[in-house]
Amino acid sequence: MKDFWQNCCDLLRLDARISSDKFDTWIAPLQMESWDPQSGELVLSAASAQKRDVTRSTYSDIITFHATRANNDSPVTVKWIVREPKVEAPAPSSSVVEQDSTSFNQLAESCGLLSSLSFENFVQGMSNKVALGAATYVANTPGTKAFNPLYIYGGVGLGKTHLMHAIGLAVLKRNPKAKILCLSATTYIAEFLKGIARKDQSFYQRFKSLDLLLLDDVQMLGSKEGTQSAFFSTFEALVPHGKQIVLTSDTYAKQLKDVDERLKSRFAGGMSVPIDPPELETREAILMKKAEQSGTNLPEDVAFFIANHLKSNVRELEGALTKIVALSKLDHNKEINIALAEEALKDLISPDSRREITPELIIDIVAEHFNIKSEDILSQKRSADIVYPRQIAMYLCRQMTTNTVQSLGKAFGNRDHTTILHGADKINKMVISDENTKSTIDILIKKINPS
Repeated sequence: MKDFWQNCCDLLRLDARISSDKFDTWIAPLQMESWDPQSGELVLSAASAQKRDVTRSTYSDIITFHATRANNDSPVTVKWIVREPKVEAPAPSSSVVEQDSTSFNQLAESCGLLSSLSFENFVQGMSNKVALGAATYVANTPGTKAFNPLYIYGGVGLGKTHLMHAIGLAVLKRNPKAKILCLSATTYIAEFLKGIARKDQSFYQRFKSLDLLLLDDVQMLGSKEGTQSAFFSTFEALVPHGKQIVLTSDTYAKQLKDVDERLKSRFAGGMSVPIDPPELETREAILMKKAEQSGTNLPEDVAFFIANHLKSNVRELEGALTKIVALSKLDHNKEINIALAEEALKDLISPDSRREITPELIIDIVAEHFNIKSEDILSQKRSADIVYPRQIAMYLCRQMTTNTVQSLGKAFGNRDHTTILHGADKINKMVISDENTKSTIDILIKKINPS
């Protein structure tokens, strides 16, 4: 029985309409609950109702097509359900492991590292895939010229600091005798100023003897010229001698304000990698991971609800989860569900002023729903996985905005107004005749206008 679903997945992997990322995100998590060759009924389960609805609306036709192929071209009917969560027994404790863990945590703390910010606790997604790959490489082979320094940049709360600590922890775990120091740029400045006031040269020796220096928020160096000279000296004492430096910043090195050009040149001379705001699936995964770490029973549909409404950064997600847990405890450990989440986050997800529904908003939400970029919808690409979302966005713009077809044509990449009419009309007909399209439209309308 399992072989049948495996055959289906093998065919789906070869389908040009489904990228490897989309397959891993939406198809791979599905489980076959039953398969009846006689009736041709295939029962698939998803981890949550939201996952089921999104996957069904987006990929049901493709899955049915390939299931039919796998069934020797005999018709297949796909039934979708939500599977019950499995409760795993906790792993047996070990006093020896705990003692070793405590010892390592103390060593990590002495280096300025937080043991909770490890690679194991970092949630990978498309937004941070490149940065994670670079960080892993540096952790395994520190001092490699092409990756030294490693410069990780991006907005607040996206995981830069987490990756920096993860590198330090990995290096320390492999070599407990390694000289590692992790600190913020503001602490570096404070240490430098103390050294100057005391006429203490040990400041320079401390940093120049390191094997690995991890400096957070390097953009803060721009506030002190003397500190920049000191750090340049530190940089030159480490990098040319194969000692690794990892830097984080809120912006690309060349765009740093009030930072000496020679420093910016050094920063940009290694490997620079960005971290972008997490996409929907990553936001959901982050919430589930945070809940697991804190011992919170967070239903996946609640995680999906939060992730769908809060999109800026990881800290915002953590804050939302904290508010929900707090409200649950205050209400006699009330069960965490969507109603409770709505109550806890009403000031965040239901602001008094209703958000304006614009073509840009609709395009962004449709793009995220189909796991593509907004730029793809606006582009001239004609592949099926782009045309269908584009036409859905056109239809929703006609239904949910008062924009003229001429202005919508401009909003969709300067297209002719007849293209807008054609796309909207095609989806309008499909809503009547195709249940999957109707379901997709219903889901998207709720995302665009949650109130």
